[in-house]
Amino acid sequence: MTAQIIDGKQLAQKLRGDWKQRADRLNALGIAPGLAVVIVGDDPASQVYVRNKIKACREIGIRSDEHALAGDTTLDTLLALIDRLNADATVHGILVQLPLPAHLAQAAVIERIAPEKDVDGLHVRNLGNLLAGHAHFVPCTPAGIMEMLKSTGLDLRGKEAVVVGRSNIVGKPAALLLLQAGATVTLCHSQTKDLAQHTRRADVLVAAIGKPRAISGEMIKAGAAVIDVGINRTPEGKLVGDVDYGAALQRAGWITPVPGGVGPMTIAMLLCNAIVSAERHAAEQGISLNA
Repeated sequence: MTAQIIDGKQLAQKLRGDWKQRADRLNALGIAPGLAVVIVGDDPASQVYVRNKIKACREIGIRSDEHALAGDTTLDTLLALIDRLNADATVHGILVQLPLPAHLAQAAVIERIAPEKDVDGLHVRNLGNLLAGHAHFVPCTPAGIMEMLKSTGLDLRGKEAVVVGRSNIVGKPAALLLLQAGATVTLCHSQTKDLAQHTRRADVLVAAIGKPRAISGEMIKAGAAVIDVGINRTPEGKLVGDVDYGAALQRAGWITPVPGGVGPMTIAMLLCNAIVSAERHAAEQGISLNA
């Protein structure tokens, strides 16, 4: 068996075409979708991510403004910037690039973003709404994961799904979305005993632990859909996922590559959230999107 590749680049490009049509409609009505991207410090990986997000926004008609702050920026300064962006009616979405420098309280920063502009979907109110089953915004990577699974045609109802990793950014929201889709979900983490016992029975396996090739081929059920969220750089400089891709390719039914899998989908879903936020703003202003 050779797994089918879930091409994140191709799927993201298709979705971005849909988002562009919606952005064009908003712009034609005089509402320019606006996203503010805040980056603190000079972490090379964060800078690459921010450039890619800004580029993607501009390609489909979203105005994207970068706010670059020095690495020694104080928490008060950062929170004051967020307050200004919250009050700016031309800004429909606010994204603070993570991780932040160690001296900044990440939770306090996320909670300062107005929930209706939290396009990352990480504010406690948005996470709570996700738990309750009526999400205002869905975190971008988990939303992308669900779109990738949808593209396989796999019916998740009654399937065994295993998520490895319990972060608020990926693991927990992904588990909730799989649960809402009808799967029976197991959430594994660093304290899980005999991880392979769980992963071997998974019809859907989501790996999001940040450890290169931590999931070996023998840990994967034959025919499973494997979503590899990890992006790790080896000592040789090669980018690899949390899954041993070569071995998994011969065992899984579907698999995402690294790079070119989940990453492009995360950006695509950010674009979606930004468009949705602008559309909600238009509706609040009494502007009909069907005009």
